[in-house]
Amino acid sequence: MEAICKWAGAVLLVELALVPSSAAKLVTQTVTYEHQDTVLEGHLVFDDAWKEPRPGVLVVHQWMGLSENERMRAQMLAELGYVALAADVYGQGVRPANTAEAGAQASLYRRDRTLFRGRLRAALARLRATPRVDDARVAAIGYCFGGGGVLELARSGAPLSGVVSFHGNLDTPDPGDAQQIAGKVLVCHGAADPHVSDEALLGFVDEMEAADIDYQIILYGGAVHAFTQKDAGDDPSGGVAYDAAADRRSWRHMQLFFREIF
Repeated sequence: MEAICKWAGAVLLVELALVPSSAAKLVTQTVTYEHQDTVLEGHLVFDDAWKEPRPGVLVVHQWMGLSENERMRAQMLAELGYVALAADVYGQGVRPANTAEAGAQASLYRRDRTLFRGRLRAALARLRATPRVDDARVAAIGYCFGGGGVLELARSGAPLSGVVSFHGNLDTPDPGDAQQIAGKVLVCHGAADPHVSDEALLGFVDEMEAADIDYQIILYGGAVHAFTQKDAGDDPSGGVAYDAAADRRSWRHMQLFFREIF
């Protein structure tokens, strides 16, 4: 009985640690950093009420570049007690105006995974250098293009406690790089996503199993690509649409994952 009480007390402390402080004061900062002489501009958010170092979370954008969606997610993470940095992969001022421009930008990095990883590692270094961050407890999350990005960041051997991919691509040029993954992996995936083939999904499972990675894949029934993005519309027939239930559930699954890894 004593052991059960101690366990329950520990769980309660974890729950309380994730409740936003009544004295919360969210601070947002535009931060710049560099990679190979390219200036990158991110969005840092934290709760000033926390004085001790907190876990850090890197947020990687979808193919349209750093936008209000990622800034909103960074704020939501800060409200949970994390220090969040919404990263910039494309570069300061490079914000696609349409899907054609977005496709061209995203393709540059999907074709050059070394460059992609380098941009993300630069953002991770900037987050870990933030005085308010406990650099032993850092994770990365990403959406679509960014979902595939955080998996590439993990495959690069980056010092991460874990990564979460939301409707991201799962392929990689060299599956053997999974041997370098240091943390745990959570993939939140639309079961009806036509942009990720069954072959790619099964290939990802094989990749994780071969490298003996602690991973989870959660499939959301009926959800298609971009299910967390409200600006994706509500018509799943085109393969891209917002799904409120999948959005809510995947965010909750991310929180449970963070409680485990942190």
